Formats: sequence, C-alpha cells, structure tokens
Amino acid sequence: MQKQDKVFLDSWLDYKLASEACAKSTCDKYRNYVERLSEFLKSKSLLLAVKEELIEFTGLHLHEAGASPSSRRAAVAAVKGFYSWLHENDHVQTNESEKIVYPKKLSKVPIVMGLKNSEKLLMQPDISTFKGLRDAAIISVLIGTGARINGVTNLNQNDLIPFDYDGVERLAVRLREKGGKERMIPLPAESAILVRAYLGHDELQSCDRCLASGDQVLFINLKNNHTPSFEHRGESRRLTPGGIRKMIKEYAELAGIPEDQAHPHALRHLVGSELAEDSASTLEIMTILGHTKEETTKIYTRLALRKLTTLMDKSNPLGKTNTPVSPLVKEFREKGLL
Repeated sequence: MQKQDKVFLDSWLDYKLASEACAKSTCDKYRNYVERLSEFLKSKSLLLAVKEELIEFTGLHLHEAGASPSSRRAAVAAVKGFYSWLHENDHVQTNESEKIVYPKKLSKVPIVMGLKNSEKLLMQPDISTFKGLRDAAIISVLIGTGARINGVTNLNQNDLIPFDYDGVERLAVRLREKGGKERMIPLPAESAILVRAYLGHDELQSCDRCLASGDQVLFINLKNNHTPSFEHRGESRRLTPGGIRKMIKEYAELAGIPEDQAHPHALRHLVGSELAEDSASTLEIMTILGHTKEETTKIYTRLALRKLTTLMDKSNPLGKTNTPVSPLVKEFREKGLL
C-alpha cells in the first residue's frame, strides 16, 4: 500500500472510531478489506481506482476467493465508506463507489441452544472450585441476559448495579457492546447469586485486577501466556472472548451438546426465542438484546415454537376432526407423550 493511501486509511478509521463510535473489531475488518483492495489494485493508488475495479473486487474477485455473501457485504461497506469519506473530504473528485450494490443478505434462522442443553451446560462447571464458579457465573450471565460475548468480557465490577425492586435489593448489569453503546439489564436471581459468590471467593481477593480508572476487571483469566507473571494484573487479567468461546465449547462437549450449539451466540438466541415464547413485545426484545433494527428482532418470532405448537394443537383442522390416528393421539396425550 502506498504511503499516502495508508495515511488516508488510518485517518478514516480514526474518524470511524472517534466520531461514529464504530466498534474496533469492525474497524479492523474494514482495514483488512481496504488493504486487500490495495493488493488487488497492485501498484495503483487507492485514489485512482475506478468504479469497474471496485465492483470487480467486491464482487467476482472476493467470490472466487471464497468469501460468503455476508463477508462481501462487509467488504462493500468498507469500500463504500472509505470512498465516501475520501470524496466528502475532497481527497478524490468523484465517489467511484456509489454504484456498488450489496449482495443479497440471506435471512437464516439462527441456531438456538435448547433449554435442556443450556441446563446441561450450566451444570457442567464444578462450582466448588474457583474456576468452576467463575465459569458458571459467566454462563449464567450469558443465559440470563442474552449479552453478546464482548459485552461480558468488557464488564468491570462497577458495571454491577444494585437496585431496589419491591423492597428487595436486586442486581443489574451495565453492558457495553457494539460501538460503545450501553444498556442496563436486570440479572436473574440465579445469575446474581453465582456472580456474588464469585466476587466473594478468596482466590479472587488475591488477584490484582485494578484498572487505572479505579475500577476492577470483573471476569478474570487464570493465566495470560502473552504477559509475564509479574505484569499479570489489571487489564491483562481480563478474560478474552476467545477464552469464553473455548470454555463453552469444552463444557458443551462434556455435556454432549451438538457442536453447532456450542457457542455463546446460541445462548443469546435462546434468550431471544424464550422472550418471544412468552409474548414479549418487539420493543422489549430489542431493549433486552440491544438490537437497533426491528427486522433483527422479529426473527425470534419464527423461533417461538412452543407458542406456535400450542396454537396449532388448539386450532388446526386435524385436531377438530376424526382421523385414522385420532384415538392414538388421545391416548398419547393422556399418557403425557404429546
């Protein structure tokens, strides 16, 4: 990449981070795609790219490189954003990215960890040990709030907020997730008990998890291979998203949970689908899960299978008429098999 191109790319990403509160992970992804575009253009400056080259890179080139439609949507967002910024700041005369179109987004039904499997997962950690108690507390926060994994790893102790609920002290958690956005979610009683037990454990008291702000890292790692033992304190003690993913995968394997459910987002989808099952409004689900688009939330109504099953059992024509297997269905219901 030419020196001037790199300066402009750095400036654009700084703007995204500071002025648009874009998540660092998203900016890293955008940087990767613009750098790949620079490689695609070979010795040519990014400032001299024309519409046809940008369309070929985000379309055929990335497709042949094995990029999925969702990945190519991110690439289009990076290219369009970068060239729009260049044009708005008079670094290029025309915005050559205007005609680039986004690949169609496939609306997939998310994979949800079932209730029984979430129970198995939470019962795996040995809470008589410090590690097991920490892991159970983390899993309970994921199941109890539907938090994104970064929201959990970003937690500090002051993000636990006591509040009064009908004369009883309850605990809420302040989550900071995409783009630095915050939301407050009440912790279920089960999760609050596990978190408080973790906070009171003797082993946690011996850890230096203090930050420059005076706050303390909430969920700590037990070791950090990238940090010398004498520097293993403060921010370096924070458990990473990769650490949580690995932990959930290992417990899921022990519990016999299918691999496609063995990830934190399957727990987030569980919360969304359970809220839909209990007839929570779209606005309520958006508030709890931190969605900004109603379309994202509405997908959980497609997962409310228990609610739909009750409705179909009551209203479908087969249940109101005689069929060759009606006596068998009645017998199964009496025995609790249906």
